[in-house]
Amino acid sequence: MQGLDFTVVAPYWDLLLIGAWWTAVLTVSAGALSFVGGILFAVIVLYAPKIVAYPVRALMWVFMGTPLLLQLFLIYFGLVQIGIDIPALAAGIVGLGLHFAVYNADIIRAGIVAVDVGQTEGARSIGFGKWQTLRHVVIPQAIRNTAPPIGGNLIALLKESSIVSVIGIAELVHSAQLAISETFRPFEFYITAAALYYILNLVLEAALRRFERHVEVSR
Repeated sequence: MQGLDFTVVAPYWDLLLIGAWWTAVLTVSAGALSFVGGILFAVIVLYAPKIVAYPVRALMWVFMGTPLLLQLFLIYFGLVQIGIDIPALAAGIVGLGLHFAVYNADIIRAGIVAVDVGQTEGARSIGFGKWQTLRHVVIPQAIRNTAPPIGGNLIALLKESSIVSVIGIAELVHSAQLAISETFRPFEFYITAAALYYILNLVLEAALRRFERHVEVSR
């Protein structure tokens, strides 16, 4: 029986580290899109006219009710048929970002609704308009109150980023698969990729804890 030999990994460290770098880029870029998109979707659903809010609700339902893999295929392969050619990296960022934006939107919407009405009334009494009140009072408080679950979604996004390997993005799993195709040693490279994912996860969790502490201090 062939034993494990992790020395085969050493010549491919550069490839794996490049893959880890692109995984981090995907996570940060798609995470930023999911955060901003979540705020935008939540505000539209709560405050926009029905003619705008209903299509956004329908879009959110579609993204919640279909698999991420199918969404990536539709964005990368499907849009080409109607003349929209999106590069693989951009398609991966958009797909991941929109997929998690709809979940962040539900969280942020609940956070907005939970803000004390007195806060809104106080802001309006000192001359803030509706959108100024939202921007400076309601949304910041909603984000503070929902930071932990949004952080949980970001960690989930990091793990789900491996799916974009199916559209050819050279992230960590894709890099490991390239190495396996040359060495025929899947176990060693998948274990190494798992270890790198774990390190990225620890770094992200540390950053989120620091952010949450900052939020608590700013209350």
